[in-house]
Amino acid sequence: MTSYPELKLYVDGAWRTTTGDLPVVNPATGAAIGKVPIADPDTLDDALVAATSGFDVWRRTSPRERADLIRSAAALLRTRQDEIAHSITIENGKPFDQARAEVIRGAEFFEWDAGEATRTYGRVIPSGPGVKHVVNHQPIGPVAAFSPWNFPMSQPARKVAGALASGCSIILKAAEETPAGAMHIAEAFHDAGLPAGVLNLVFGLPADISQHLISSDVVRMVAFTGSTAVGRHLTGLASDHMTPVLMELGGHAPVIVCEDTDVKAAAESSAVRAMRNAGQVCTSPTRFFVHEAVFDQFLDGITRRTAATVVGDGMEPGVEMGPLANDRRLANVVALVTDACEAGGEATTGGECIGTTGFFHEPTVLANVPDRARIMQEEPFGPVAIVNPVDSLDTAIERANSLPFGLAAYGFTNRADYVDRMVDRVEAGNLSINTLEASLPETPFGGMKSSGYGREGGTEGLHHYMVIKSVSHSISIV
Repeated sequence: MTSYPELKLYVDGAWRTTTGDLPVVNPATGAAIGKVPIADPDTLDDALVAATSGFDVWRRTSPRERADLIRSAAALLRTRQDEIAHSITIENGKPFDQARAEVIRGAEFFEWDAGEATRTYGRVIPSGPGVKHVVNHQPIGPVAAFSPWNFPMSQPARKVAGALASGCSIILKAAEETPAGAMHIAEAFHDAGLPAGVLNLVFGLPADISQHLISSDVVRMVAFTGSTAVGRHLTGLASDHMTPVLMELGGHAPVIVCEDTDVKAAAESSAVRAMRNAGQVCTSPTRFFVHEAVFDQFLDGITRRTAATVVGDGMEPGVEMGPLANDRRLANVVALVTDACEAGGEATTGGECIGTTGFFHEPTVLANVPDRARIMQEEPFGPVAIVNPVDSLDTAIERANSLPFGLAAYGFTNRADYVDRMVDRVEAGNLSINTLEASLPETPFGGMKSSGYGREGGTEGLHHYMVIKSVSHSISIV
């Protein structure tokens, strides 16, 4: 069996270790599996210097050359997918097949953005004789990026792909709980021949790393995926230096189930998707608003399929859901479920921890939960689906929009007028109808309201990593 890798920092094209470290824990067993090195201030200063010199080289590398190198690194990730997936499963807990799919998804992000690197078109503005007005898109500069623990490989991939395809250098601070995925990315680019300093990888105490990097004049952009609270804090740090930000923040995704839909199919797919990655997904369907005419049927269907979810160690065959990532998440889910039931909600399945080893929680469905319950206001980020009845589509949309979040939303209907109403009125950066897929490499992804700012993926994905330069050229007429 593949062993967990020795964890290192990557600065200026070389691997580094440090004297300080933090434990990495397997959430299925609670046992330590490795130690992640902590970047000290001197190492961070070295990374800033490296990012400066790396940017000078990379910005002058042609888009086609950048694209070719990014594709080469993506090919290496595909070749190493089983090794990387093993690392992800034992540090994050998700089933091996899901971890392997995440590696492929990360490679797809690189491949898409590599193609976009050659399509960052400018334009010529019509003008009078002897004058040329040209709009150019140029890389913004060194990027400080921060990625979360729930998708150890694909989330860092999005940040690195956008920065490198645009011609920027990047200092990536990946999650200390799940560091191996990001290290595999750095290793692939190192092996593909990326110039020194273009990609730098550090770990450490989040508050210390963010303060040090964001306060530096070297950093020209901040990219972050994580909670709304932390995103607001980092945005405040960046604003002190007029540094632009790309923020992909939390959600609490509503699902509107209309009376005309295929209820059985909607319930089945909803149960599977809500328990994916133990619900630790920012786009996870969490708040189900179901028309009262089909409420009982939908509740029965999602309860039955959720109860049938196979839970266990992600390395075991047939497992559909692993543990939560850490003891903090487990405690939070327990507290939210307990509060919901005390407020009058009913757990139609699940609701309890599983065993005493690792951080397992039962796949859970809560029904008829009042709005005063914390879980109706706070993203559970765990294996919980909340199912409540509504009397109309208008009521469902009103309930869906009632929170300050607006990342992903979903709807199940076959009526064109219902679709039109949802598209027009649901407040979310990503709306999916009759599917629970919220994000693809070729589509722009991001939120509105308190769920963030900016987009990753699609043709819009490189916009934040670039600046617009307008050039006016007066030509002497002979």
